[in-house]
Amino acid sequence: MTRRHAVVAGAGIGGLTAAVALSRRGWRVTVLERAAELSAAGAGIVLAPNGLRALEAIGAPAADWAGEAAVADMGIRRPDGRWLNRGDSAALVARYGRAPLAVHRPALAEALAGALPAGTVRFGAAVTEVAGTATAHPLVRTPDGELAADLVVAADGIHSALRRRHFPGHPGLHHSGEAAWRTVVPGTGLPGLAVAETWGRGERFGVVPLADGQVYVYGTALAPEGSSYADHRAELLRRFGAWHDPIPALLERIDPAKVLHHDLHDLAAPLPRFHEGRLAWLGDAAHAMTPNLGQGGCQAIEDAVVLARLVGDGDARSDVPAALAAYTRARHRRTNAIALRARRAGRAVRLTHPLAAAARDLLVRVTPVRVAHRALDDLFTGVTFV
Repeated sequence: MTRRHAVVAGAGIGGLTAAVALSRRGWRVTVLERAAELSAAGAGIVLAPNGLRALEAIGAPAADWAGEAAVADMGIRRPDGRWLNRGDSAALVARYGRAPLAVHRPALAEALAGALPAGTVRFGAAVTEVAGTATAHPLVRTPDGELAADLVVAADGIHSALRRRHFPGHPGLHHSGEAAWRTVVPGTGLPGLAVAETWGRGERFGVVPLADGQVYVYGTALAPEGSSYADHRAELLRRFGAWHDPIPALLERIDPAKVLHHDLHDLAAPLPRFHEGRLAWLGDAAHAMTPNLGQGGCQAIEDAVVLARLVGDGDARSDVPAALAAYTRARHRRTNAIALRARRAGRAVRLTHPLAAAARDLLVRVTPVRVAHRALDDLFTGVTFV
């Protein structure tokens, strides 16, 4: 029996996870990526227990990922170094069965791509249109030709061209009022590194040690949309250079050419659905969210694994449009609720008035651990992947 063909637009973490999940269910998969190669840009991601469970469900155990590190302890600090709250991974393991992992994004992407049959990912192939989404075999068009598919997955990112084309009345992206900087620096010789996010007034700085001796660092600050800086390292030193150790030392190690700088956006409003006929959206293309809960990548991974479960095996003859309608029902409410929570959480970081920031810090300090755990329960549990 001929295997069904899935075309995935985009080779980010969500798209590659979808490709692996579908391939392991017997689908013939083609991934079309407009870039010339997988991104080697230096950024990290902390995979929470829900993202790890999803990956493990498709046979991608953490032991297979180069550059991963279990998060030992974590918390929120003030610019003077004082901890507002602090915890360790033991409580998370006891409650959710696993600790978060700090992963170098390029290493994770390479591991996922390496789990696919040779030739699955085609680079330099931008998807310009998906025609006939309601037909048995939609046509995926690129500048170099077209492919027929039984299923098309739009994983083309926050600026998704397929989202704009198929939801022309949607208001698009909403600017959070912040810009972000991300990079990876050497961590050798810096003692006491721990996963921490430091909150100032309208600014924050994050430190995430990786297993290979590198450190993923990021900063956010209030800035008009489209702001640009001639020297990102100098700008980061200006904003964060007087904050607590080891932030100044980490900033000194930044290579300005390797800094990723971008505005922070989410969707101005939820999409009405995550499917159209045989076309499905996932990840940022479906529900772009700000990074305040650390769930953007994890939700894309969840999307991919749930989607593959619902559409079934590649040699089956299940009703793909019906399966994608079930995918919308399974994912729409959860992901949009998390995106709204992330937007609301960002308001706390953006506070600039001294009294408001002080009240926020006090609230973080006195919030009982049990209350924080209940908030995490909604994020880390309740999704079926198999």
